[in-house]
Amino acid sequence: MSFTAKIKEEILSADLDNNEIKNIVIAFIKYGNKSTNNISLVLENPLIARKIYNYIKLIFNTTAGITIRIQKRFKTKRIYILTINNNIDAICKKCNITYKNNILKNDVYDLKTELEKRSYLKGTFLSCGSVNDPNSGTYHFELVFNTKKEADFITNLLKELNINAKVIKRTKKYMVYVKVSEEISDILKLFSANNAFFYFEDIRTKKDHVNMINRINNCEQANQDKTIQTGIKQIEDIKYLRENDLMTLLDEKTQIVINYREKYPELSYQELSEVVSLESGYKISKSGINHHFIKMRELVNRHKKKSMAKE
Repeated sequence: MSFTAKIKEEILSADLDNNEIKNIVIAFIKYGNKSTNNISLVLENPLIARKIYNYIKLIFNTTAGITIRIQKRFKTKRIYILTINNNIDAICKKCNITYKNNILKNDVYDLKTELEKRSYLKGTFLSCGSVNDPNSGTYHFELVFNTKKEADFITNLLKELNINAKVIKRTKKYMVYVKVSEEISDILKLFSANNAFFYFEDIRTKKDHVNMINRINNCEQANQDKTIQTGIKQIEDIKYLRENDLMTLLDEKTQIVINYREKYPELSYQELSEVVSLESGYKISKSGINHHFIKMRELVNRHKKKSMAKE
C-alpha cells in the first residue's frame, strides 16, 4: 500500500462528527466528480469507497450505485465507481456546485471555523491529493484541480492554516503543491493522521541526521585538504629560504615555528601551536603561528621580486 493510501485510510478511520463528515463529503464530490449528468466518483481503494458510500447516505439521505470494474492497463486492479442519480439538484446546492451550459462549475465553498477548513481539506486530499513517501528521496505534497479558481481557493485555505503552497499549471490541470518537509509534516498534523505524521517525522529526522553528518564530514575533509595544501606551500617557502640563505633575516621565534613546520608539515595551525608550546616552551596561539608564517611569506616575496628585478 502506498504512503498516500495509508494517509487516506487513517483519515477515514478516525472518529468524525457529522459536521466533519459533511465537509469531507462535499469537498470529495466537488473535486472528485467525473460527470456532468450525475455525480460519479471513481476510487481505487475499497475502504475509501465504502466510507464515502456510507457518508453520502448519511449526509444526503440517498444511496449511491456501486460499479466495480477490473482494470488491466498495467496491472490488474479493481476500480470502484460510485454514482448518484437521485436528488442531484439538492446535493449540488448543498455542495455549492452549479451547472452552466451543461458544464460542471465548482464554486468556492464558505468555511468559517478551523475545524471546517481542516475537514474540507481532508475531503479535498481524499479526492485529488497525494504525498510522496519520505523514503522516496523527495518531499512532495500535491492536490490536482480542473480550474485555477479551485486551485487558488485551496491555496488560500492552506495559507489561512499557515501552509505556504504554490500553484502550477500542468497540461489541462492545476496543481497545488508543497515541497518543504516541515510544512508537509504540518499538513499531516492538520489531517490528524498521527501514524503517518510520526512515520514521516522519523524518516525526515534520520535523513536530516545523515545529511548533517555528511556535511560535517565534507567540511572536515575540505579543512584537511586545505591544511595539507597550506603545509606543502609553506615547506616550499622554507626550502626557498634555506637555499637562498635567508633564514638569519627572521627572528628567533619565527625560526622556531619554521623548524616545527618542517617536522610536522601535516598539522593545522591549532595543532602546530600546541606542539610548539609543549615541546619548545614558547607559548604561542593559532593566530601567533599565522603571524610568523605571514612574516616568512613576505620575506620570500620580497626576495623573489628583487631577484626578478636584477634579471
